Amino acid sequence: MKLPDHFQKRVGMTTVGVVCCALAVGFFKCSSFGVDPFQCFAQGVWGRFFADFSSYGVYYMVLSGVMLVVDLFIARSYMGVATLVNMFLTGYIVDFAVWAINSLWPEPGLVGRIVFLAVGVLVMCFASSLYMTSNLGVSVYDAIPIVISEKRKWPFRFVRIGCDLLCVAIGALAGLLPGVGTLITAFFMGPLIEFFNQRFSRPFLFGTAAKGDASH
Repeated sequence: MKLPDHFQKRVGMTTVGVVCCALAVGFFKCSSFGVDPFQCFAQGVWGRFFADFSSYGVYYMVLSGVMLVVDLFIARSYMGVATLVNMFLTGYIVDFAVWAINSLWPEPGLVGRIVFLAVGVLVMCFASSLYMTSNLGVSVYDAIPIVISEKRKWPFRFVRIGCDLLCVAIGALAGLLPGVGTLITAFFMGPLIEFFNQRFSRPFLFGTAAKGDASH
């Protein structure tokens, strides 16, 4: 089987991207400014409908499995090793990140929490750009705005904002009010991912000629 072009770079980008994305979630959680948009949806629905029947971990694995089945029909080309890593290993990395951050910076003040939020958002967007561009698989949620953007020929940044806001709205209707960090992420994650795509990830993978490529 022929390997994709720049395969070693892709593997490196995927590995760094997935790990850093999980570490970023740890910073995000330690900021206590709310969860990211997809978690707002997932946790809100769990709290309203499923909390009495299952743990969040079991529910989240089932939810991810259902979304994976849907993605196999609509976004099969974006499923890969990174998808499985996201589903099964991200939680452990996030738990480690939260433990490490709390050990190094226990009870951060407001300024510290703001720094955690800024680091979390920026690193999450940069890391998402890395593993999405590497094209060895994306998370079950990330695949949805990518496919919509491609099929409708709409700019990725606006599609991502729309999907994130929909997640926040569903989570809020289910009873989980979004925090400041949730809203910041909903509005800025799409544009920041596209910024890193154009300024770093695509040029790094394909060379400087790819810098202006506006796909995804």
